[in-house]
Amino acid sequence: MGNFKGKFGPLLIAEIGGNHEGDFEYAKKLTRLAIDTNVDYIKFQIYTGDSLVSKLESPIRNQHFKKFELSNEQHLELAKMVTDAGIGYMSSVWDTDAMSWIDSFIPIYKIGSGDLTAYPVIKKTLKKEKPIIISTGLSTEKEVLECIEYIQMINPLYKSRDMLAILQCTSMYPILPSDAHLNVMAEFKKLTNLTVGYSDHTEGSQALKYAIALGAEILEFHFTDAREGKSFRDHKVSLTPNEVKELINEIKLINSLKGELIKKPTQIELDHAHEISFRRAVYPKRDIKKGEIINEDSLTINSGALLVVQNTSASGTKLTVTDHMTINGTLVQTGDANILLNGTYDPSFASK
Repeated sequence: MGNFKGKFGPLLIAEIGGNHEGDFEYAKKLTRLAIDTNVDYIKFQIYTGDSLVSKLESPIRNQHFKKFELSNEQHLELAKMVTDAGIGYMSSVWDTDAMSWIDSFIPIYKIGSGDLTAYPVIKKTLKKEKPIIISTGLSTEKEVLECIEYIQMINPLYKSRDMLAILQCTSMYPILPSDAHLNVMAEFKKLTNLTVGYSDHTEGSQALKYAIALGAEILEFHFTDAREGKSFRDHKVSLTPNEVKELINEIKLINSLKGELIKKPTQIELDHAHEISFRRAVYPKRDIKKGEIINEDSLTINSGALLVVQNTSASGTKLTVTDHMTINGTLVQTGDANILLNGTYDPSFASK
C-alpha cells in the first residue's frame, strides 16, 4: 500500500489540532473518540507560542497560542495512544526543534498553509526524508509550484507522487462552499503529477464527499466531540465522531459508484445476454434460398429478440454478399462470406 492510500480509498486525516485548547484531559478524550472512528491518521499541531508568533509584533496571538500549548511529554503520550491503537500519528511540527523528540512517531509530515513559503522550515523537514503533505491555503498557483520546485531541487526523492502530496485548502474558518474551489485539485494534478487532496474548512461534510467524487486522494478535516457550546473557531468546521463514520460510509458508496476506469460490459449485462437482446442484429425478411445473392432488400435489422438456433451444424453456411454490410458486429466485404452463428442469423430460415 502506498504512503497516501487509505483503508477506504482516500487517506483520511482527522485533525484534532488545537481543539483541545490546551486541556490535556480533553485532548485524550478527543484522541480516544478519533481512534474509534477508524480513520487512517489522527493529526495534531506541535508549537509553543514563542516559537510560532512574535510576542513583540503580535502579543495577543502569542498569548492565544501559549494557552493552547501542550508539553513534550503530553504530545508523546498522545502519539503513543494513537500508534498503540493501530492508527497513524501525524503532526504539523511548527516548532522544528520538536522534530528531535517526536520524529520516531511520525511516518508522514504535514506542512501547514502558513509554512508553504517558510523555506527554512521546509528544508529542515526534508532532512527527515519522509513523505510530506502540503496545504496550500493563502497561496497562488505560482507560489505552490515554486515550493514544489524547491523541494524537488533539494531532494529529487520528492518527485514521486508517493512522497509528496498537495492539498487544496482555503485558510478561513468557516468558508462558504463557493470558496472551496475543488477544481484546483485537477489543475494541481495536471501541473505536478503528484498526489492531490483537499483540506476542508466548510461546515458539514458535503465538500469532502464532492472532493472524493472529483478525485481527492487525501481528505483532511477537523475533529471534535461536539460543536455546541464551543467558542474556539475550529470546532465550527469540525466533524463529530458519528459524522466521520457517516462520511466513511458515503466514501464507500462513492467509490462503488465510480467503479472502474476502463469501459467494458459489466458481468450483470453479460449474464442476462443483453449484448444480444438489446443490440440490433441482421435478420432475413423472408425465406432465403441456398446460393441466393443477399442484398439490403433481403434483410432487416431488429433488436430485442434472442433467436434460438436449432441447427447449429449449419454454422458457416456460405452466403453471397453484394454490398458491404455488418453481420455479427463485423464488416463483411462484397463476395462470399461465412456467417458464423451467434443468434443473429438462423439458418432454419434458409431453404434447404
